Amino acid sequence: MTLTIIQLTIFQFILPAFFIFTLLKGKFKGKMDWALQALTFTTYISWVFFFGRWDWTIYYVRFLWPLLLIIVLYISWRKVRLQHPPKSYAWKDKTGFTFYILLTAIFVFYHIQIFSGYSTNEEAIELAFPLDNGTYYVGQGGASTQINQHHANLEQQYALDIVQLNPLGVRSTGIYPDELDRYKIYGAELVSPCSGEIVEAKSDMADLNPPEANPEQPRGNYVQIKCEQNEANVLIAHMQEDSATVKAGDEVETGQPIGLVGNSGNTSEPHLHIHAEENGEGVPIEFNGRFLVRNSLIWE
Repeated sequence: MTLTIIQLTIFQFILPAFFIFTLLKGKFKGKMDWALQALTFTTYISWVFFFGRWDWTIYYVRFLWPLLLIIVLYISWRKVRLQHPPKSYAWKDKTGFTFYILLTAIFVFYHIQIFSGYSTNEEAIELAFPLDNGTYYVGQGGASTQINQHHANLEQQYALDIVQLNPLGVRSTGIYPDELDRYKIYGAELVSPCSGEIVEAKSDMADLNPPEANPEQPRGNYVQIKCEQNEANVLIAHMQEDSATVKAGDEVETGQPIGLVGNSGNTSEPHLHIHAEENGEGVPIEFNGRFLVRNSLIWE
């Protein structure tokens, strides 16, 4: 997880800051040089905006980079717009142009993958949101592996990983604490997202302190519900030890308490994992008509 923190720091902060500083203070060999660098830096910062995991920082910092980029683009353009281009470009300059074009193409391709995950042609099932009284953030969600690591798994391809944000827009006290109660979502009450029958329920596994995980029991404590209105099996996983208030065979109603958010199983930190499947294949889910993707916020 330390590597993940380092990667997040580089991708979401150091590189955008460097690119913005380059636009502001860099020397450009004419408008073409400026335009290619500006386009490359813009596509990168846009990719960070949509791809980044902003629950690890103050969520609202996400909007800082686009704002700064717009300001710096305007300032740097005013400096370069009256500059006369060179009569010819050196081989080194042309190599640099090719490099910027290649980078731009790569990040345009990443954007296509991200935006392709914002919807699906498959019919989604409507569920009630299983958490209440808070602001919730989607860390994994969507129909593309760019924004949802679960999408590569057929059964979990539309799964969601959800955390809760405090009033500052942060999911925890500290970047990656090992104390469970420092995560805002830990211990939050879970309610049934649909009416139906409890197919399976497990509640005897211990909660783990991050970064501990149990890959041999990936679900941890969980409740699986057969929803009566759509016949889908809905799984809610990583629940708190001994918190399940239902057992196999019980009938539940939408909004009925079923347990608490925990950190059991193959999990990196306390969060809600929810997905629906039919015949072993994941199906899309919606809440109040919304198909949630990474960086979506839910206010309950």
